[in-house]
Amino acid sequence: MGRGGALRGVTGQALVFFAFFAVWEAAVHLFDMKAVILPTPTLTFTTMWAKRAYLLQHTWPTVNAIAIGFAVAAVSGFVIAVAIAYSRFLNQLTYPFLVAAQVVPKIALAPLFLIWFGVGLLPKVVIAALIAFFPIVINTAKGLTSVEPELVQFMRSLGASWSEIFFKISLPWALPYIFAAFKISITLAVVGAVVGEFIASDVGLGYVVNYANITLETDVMFAGLLLLSAVGILLFLVVVAAERYVMSWHASVETPPETL
Repeated sequence: MGRGGALRGVTGQALVFFAFFAVWEAAVHLFDMKAVILPTPTLTFTTMWAKRAYLLQHTWPTVNAIAIGFAVAAVSGFVIAVAIAYSRFLNQLTYPFLVAAQVVPKIALAPLFLIWFGVGLLPKVVIAALIAFFPIVINTAKGLTSVEPELVQFMRSLGASWSEIFFKISLPWALPYIFAAFKISITLAVVGAVVGEFIASDVGLGYVVNYANITLETDVMFAGLLLLSAVGILLFLVVVAAERYVMSWHASVETPPETL
């Protein structure tokens, strides 16, 4: 993509956000909604600036919980995916359990984690990791098992070891699947961390949103929600940047689409 195409893509994305906020602003004035029900974007951004120190103070604990939870999910999910990709016995043994664990609503477990782990960072990390874990396992295992058998047989005919086949063939082949899972999981980690902050935390943007809801400070609540959205977008872009760095040789990265 040329520089002009990239500029058009960014401009289009900015216009979508501008249109969204313009419709929101107009709707509030048109229906004469009170700020306690739905504040305007103007009031929300004004509140964000006025309370910037307070919001930033609670942003870093949330980012910390998201990053650690995602890292735990990525490492553990990758290890388990390798195990089930190369062991039919482990695949058949663990796959039903993984599916059953995924369908359990994590928000229902949050109060239990509060009892087990108390208030603080740990319950947020656990919930974020649990929610982000499943896509990484499934996509990574799918990528590792989708390698063309002819390539593996060719490497074996050359006397390559398992580790050489894995790192030179299987892992590069699976990288598009892995990064696709990472993009999904980083957004799910945001959700998990916020759920943990709703239930078992006295810091973080989730706590800010929950407390503002209780005290009917709707403008503060929306300011926290917008900041959470910005954090999620930035973390997603970090994963995209990592993908382009690691997979610069891949066709899908050499010509990235005109979107996020």
